Amino acid sequence: MDFLIRKMLITDISQVQDVAMKSWNATYDGIIPLEMQNNFLESAYNDEMMKKRVQHSFILVAEVNGMIVGFSNFSQVSHGKADLSAIYLYPEYQGKGIGTALLYIGIENLDSAREIYIDVEKENSIGRTFYEAKGFEVVKEFDDNFDGHILQTIRMVLKV
Repeated sequence: MDFLIRKMLITDISQVQDVAMKSWNATYDGIIPLEMQNNFLESAYNDEMMKKRVQHSFILVAEVNGMIVGFSNFSQVSHGKADLSAIYLYPEYQGKGIGTALLYIGIENLDSAREIYIDVEKENSIGRTFYEAKGFEVVKEFDDNFDGHILQTIRMVLKV
């Protein structure tokens, strides 16, 4: 499958919001109640927050035939460390190398990063399997209070 990875633009916000919503709903079905998912998505991916993300973090989008099908969101590097807050893809585009490209191209663009951190829900087997396959290692496990819903979360690191 042919795809293009590029830096996110302000004009991509609505498409990225759609990817976030659909991938969250598919990934967290049965793990996080839908109402809590929607509350989080409205808070974290509303227009104002997306504009801040574009300005203050490093976001890549993946396009297939001109349509955004996924994205990754990295924090700026501080003391050699960066956080990967998201790699989200429409479910039908998972397993095609796009997530891997979003990860590695993102890392290549974080010049001084030596460690990339990610938090993934323990029950998110697709996400955990993806990160483990890329060499991420578990640093710790903790309970995360997600809008009153306790999630088992795993913090992972990739040394680059």
